[in-house]
This record gives sequence, structure tokens and C-alpha cells, in this order.
Amino acid sequence: MQNILISSLMDDENEFIPILSDGDDSDLTNLDVPDILPILPLRNTVMFPGVVMPITVGRQKSLQLVQEVYRGNRLLGTIAQRDGSVDDPSQNDLYQTGTIAQILKILEMPDGTTSVIIQGKKRFEVVDYTQEFPYFKARVTAIDDIQPKDDSVEFSAIIGSLKDLSIKIAQFSMHISPEASFAVKNIENSTFLINFVCSNTDLKVEEKQILLGISDIKERGIQAISYLVREVQMSELKRDIQTKVKAELDQQQREYLLNQQMKTIQDELGGNPAEQEIQEFKERAKEKKWSADAAKHFEKEVHKLSRLNPAAGEYSVQFAYCQTLLDLPWNEFTEDIFDLKRASKVLDEDHYGLEKVKERIMEHLAVLKLKNDMKSPILCLYGPPGVGKTSIGKSVAEALGREYI
Repeated sequence: MQNILISSLMDDENEFIPILSDGDDSDLTNLDVPDILPILPLRNTVMFPGVVMPITVGRQKSLQLVQEVYRGNRLLGTIAQRDGSVDDPSQNDLYQTGTIAQILKILEMPDGTTSVIIQGKKRFEVVDYTQEFPYFKARVTAIDDIQPKDDSVEFSAIIGSLKDLSIKIAQFSMHISPEASFAVKNIENSTFLINFVCSNTDLKVEEKQILLGISDIKERGIQAISYLVREVQMSELKRDIQTKVKAELDQQQREYLLNQQMKTIQDELGGNPAEQEIQEFKERAKEKKWSADAAKHFEKEVHKLSRLNPAAGEYSVQFAYCQTLLDLPWNEFTEDIFDLKRASKVLDEDHYGLEKVKERIMEHLAVLKLKNDMKSPILCLYGPPGVGKTSIGKSVAEALGREYI
């Protein structure tokens, strides 16, 4: 019989290290079960048929039980405690369904403790207890597993799902070594695979006990899948939350450090330039001749600017917007000088050629002078860069006596 040791799969109290025994089921199904068995209570774990595991024996009565059984037929009954913190359990502290186990080896550890390697054989149910001291003995009834059909497509799918989910959980967990995935992949006995997964999955004792109580191997596998799916979803959710929180903390820490460094540099240079610029904006706003609505809007935009991080990309956009509001000539007017001869002279002095352009401008100015009430006195100059649009605009402003903005 081939044994596979997974030394890193230990529970939180270092109570057992799961070991696999991937053999056939003949030695389990053909087991001659005694009517009365000594009962060994197990803390924080549930024994399943076929699974081999070492347990640390700490209680004196358990140690006496193990030693006496080892000198006899080496068979005992293992039952999980309802509450693992109870040091001296009573009958009511134990479940009714357990697993007959055979002691394979007793090991005296270097630290003085005793470890016992046992292998689960067959499930049983307690009829009644016949002895409490020095250890429990009980009259038991063996429970046979209901095996599925070997050619069942659905059962094959269940086995495949169990393997996939178990490997995925092993990948998520930091406490499970790569040997676990290797072991699951190489288990060929379907019944043993289900029992191994049920035994070694990080489930509550109550949930493992539910799995042990299911006689139909197929139904046990389906129930195990439901538990594993939940564990996978929880693992994925924990990983997503941890990743998200870590990313947020990293970004916050980065921004905090950058802001602190910027503040230190600014203090060394004599103040915060951003605060100085905002204050200058507010001083300039006092001199503007805008309406109450425009003033209120500007105050709102400046307040938004003050709350932005100067290192953020949005800051420069908001800064330029506030600056544009200040640069615009709110309610500022000049009286136009409609002297067409003077305008023509200015255009000719500033530009050589461009006769058609200057002629079109003069026509526009003439219409403005005649109408004197045009709703849209706008002249649009367009063309590629470097052809004189800006300089002609300046010339028009000078010809009319306007301030160029």
C-alpha cells in the first residue's frame, strides 16, 4: 500500500499531519468490527475511512487507551468532540457517528509527547456506552458506504470537480504546500479521494461531521463540493479585498509622502506657491467689474481649485480656467474710432500685400460705421499658422482704438 505524506498540512494546534493511503477498499469493507470498541475522542478533526493521520495524545486516559489497544488488536473507535476546548469530555460532548481506526505506529517524540499514527477503516454509530473509566468503551454498529456505479458520468464529473476545487484552494492558501495539489492529482481511488478531501479541507468540525454521516459516497461528494465552492468564493473574496485595500493604502501613502515632501520643499523655498497664486486670484477678483452671478461662479471655482492637489493633473486645468475668467474684460469697453482713412493707413503700414484681406476688413468697418447697431460685430480670420492672422487682429484693434486682449 502506497503512503503519501503531506508534512505541511497541519491544523492550528499542530494536532495532526494528514497522510494518504491510496489503496483499494477491500481491507475497509471486509473489516471484522467488534461489538464493543474503546473510544478515542478527537479534538478539532474528524477521521474518515482510508485516511491515515498522526494524532498527538495528550490526555492520560487517551494515552492509556492507545497503549492497551496497541498491545491487542489495535482497533479503536475515533469520535470528534463537539467542543475541542473541553479537556475531559463526557458522552454528551461526543458525536454519535465515528470511524473505526487501526493503530499503525506509536511514536515517542523528542519533546516528550506521544504521537500515534492511525488509519481510518470503517464508519460506525454508537449504540450505547458500556464504560467511562479509565476510558470510554461503547457498543457500536458498523455503517457501510453506498458505492456509486463505476460508469456513472455524473460521479466522474463530481470527482473532477473535487480535484479542481481542492487544487484551487491549495493555490489560494498560504498554509498548504504544493505537495497537497500533487497528492490530489494522483489519487485514483474515487472513494478515497472524497474521504481525503473531506478530511483535509479547512472546514468546521460540524461540517466534516455532516460529511461523515452521509452514507452515499456520491452524495458525500456533492456535499463536499458545496463546501469547497463556498471556500473558493471566500478565498477569492478575501484576496480581492486584500488586493484592493493594499492598492488603496499604497496610493494614499504615496500621495501623503509626496505631499509631505512638497510641503517641506515649499516651506524651505518660502511658502506654498499654490496658496500664493490662489490669494493673488482673489485679490485680482476684487478689481473685476463683473456681475454678482459671475463673482459667485468665480468664488466657487477658486474654492474648488484650493481643494485640489497641486500635483494632480486636474489642478492645471482648473488653474487655467480661473486665470481665463480673470483675464476676460468683464464690463470693460472702449469707444470705437471709425476713421476709415486712419484704419486703412494702419493696415497698410503694418502689412505689405494682403489686399483682398484688408479690403474685406475695410468693408466690415464701413458697415459697422453705417449701421452702428449690429448685433454681431464679429470678424473671423482663419488660415494656416504664420500667415498674419494675429498681427492683422492687432492692427484692427489699433485702427479702432481698442485695447487688444
